[in-house]
Amino acid sequence: MVDILGIGAQRRRTALWLVALTAGLLGTGVFAVGTGAIAIPPATVARIIAHQLSGLGEVTWAPPHEAIVWSVRLPRVLLGMLVGAGLAVCGVALQAMVRNVLADPYLLGINSGASSGAAAAILFGVGAGFGQYALSASAFLGALAASLLVFLIARGGGRITSIRLLLAGVAVGYALYATTSFLIFASGSAEGARSVMFWLLGSLGLARWDALLAVAAVVVGGTTLFLTVAGRRLDALAVGDETAHTLGIAPDRFRLRLLVVVSLGVGVLVSAAGSIGFVGLVVPHLARRLVGAPHVRVVPVAALLGAILLVAADVIARVLLAPQEIPIGIITALLGAPFLLLLIRRLHGGTA
Repeated sequence: MVDILGIGAQRRRTALWLVALTAGLLGTGVFAVGTGAIAIPPATVARIIAHQLSGLGEVTWAPPHEAIVWSVRLPRVLLGMLVGAGLAVCGVALQAMVRNVLADPYLLGINSGASSGAAAAILFGVGAGFGQYALSASAFLGALAASLLVFLIARGGGRITSIRLLLAGVAVGYALYATTSFLIFASGSAEGARSVMFWLLGSLGLARWDALLAVAAVVVGGTTLFLTVAGRRLDALAVGDETAHTLGIAPDRFRLRLLVVVSLGVGVLVSAAGSIGFVGLVVPHLARRLVGAPHVRVVPVAALLGAILLVAADVIARVLLAPQEIPIGIITALLGAPFLLLLIRRLHGGTA
């Protein structure tokens, strides 16, 4: 009876957090769309969006405001929501996969692979055949290549274990980071190097309506997968391989599938917004603090928290030194570094 009451209380708590975070995300989104060099009131933002979606309502706003809201800021905010949610969910899966509370999408070297692909596109025109999607396509292909390399290295010793994935990801990440640095110096282009560095730190400035569909499909599909098919398996894997075996789960096979899904997801996200750190590390811990360890509760809460965090960070990046824009990765690092230090302190004290 006590257990039933406890489960019911946990479900109510999770539901309350989901409602509160959803409301917070909507409020943050409206605020972010209205904030910038030209401030637009939240009520006007809401009316413009409703008018674009339904075609109803009297136009009482200036035409430039409609162009700013619908063509520039709204795609950017939606991309921030999707990328933040996706990175957070990938972080949740990675921390369960390698049983390491400090794991995040940087762990597998995927970000470094995407960065090398993007640098090759910006500095040497690699992927020019993709036209306006050359940068995104090159970054995505670089991420896939890095994932494949990590898999081959981890599999070279036999079983694909957590420690092998961890070490392979770190090794590949360092090697590809050095490759990106070499490309920057080999190009001899100061402007190209500046563009690469800005992209390496992340930006939502490339947001377009036609590019949102692929990102949305990856984020929604991955989140649904982790909520339904993989949720309880992630719980078992986070406890240990022995527990997974007891429940009829093959850890190696499941870990490989997770690696493929997470690699594809992070590759798409990084190709759309650049390399953004700390979201996949910090948010999963915050989500577990709010609703506990079961992944069926952690995944949706982490997705909402990640979306809110990245949209808020993008607002700060746009207005802090306006009209100059700061790379969003700088803001997420400034927000995430104190949390990481706190986490390390708690781990040292044995309280995490």
